Amino acid sequence: MITGLHHVQLAMPEAGEDRARSFYGALLEIPERTKPAQLQSNGGCWFETDNVRVHLGVESDFRSARKAHPAFQTSDFHNLLEKLKNAGYRIQSADAIDDQARFFVNDPFGNRIQFINAESEF
Repeated sequence: MITGLHHVQLAMPEAGEDRARSFYGALLEIPERTKPAQLQSNGGCWFETDNVRVHLGVESDFRSARKAHPAFQTSDFHNLLEKLKNAGYRIQSADAIDDQARFFVNDPFGNRIQFINAESEF
């Protein structure tokens, strides 16, 4: 039986680690975790909290995920939206679902990322 989701793996191009750190680490404030030694030579980087794990792996023939996406809940929805706008990211608005406001943004590599208001308010 499935008991949870361990992590989300997203792809990025070679040498994208600094851009990943700027987006996932600095903007989204997900701390970076050192990858296990046996995986470090593969490139990429991991960002993790107790509840959220995002792993970015290098693909030599990288193509962004434009439809498939992780959906992150945030308790600071409006501030995160403004923070991403101010950093130059294009916000793609979306209709609320089950009274939860949401929007999409592309990460620095073009991967689609959804953010959902954990507070269920607009």
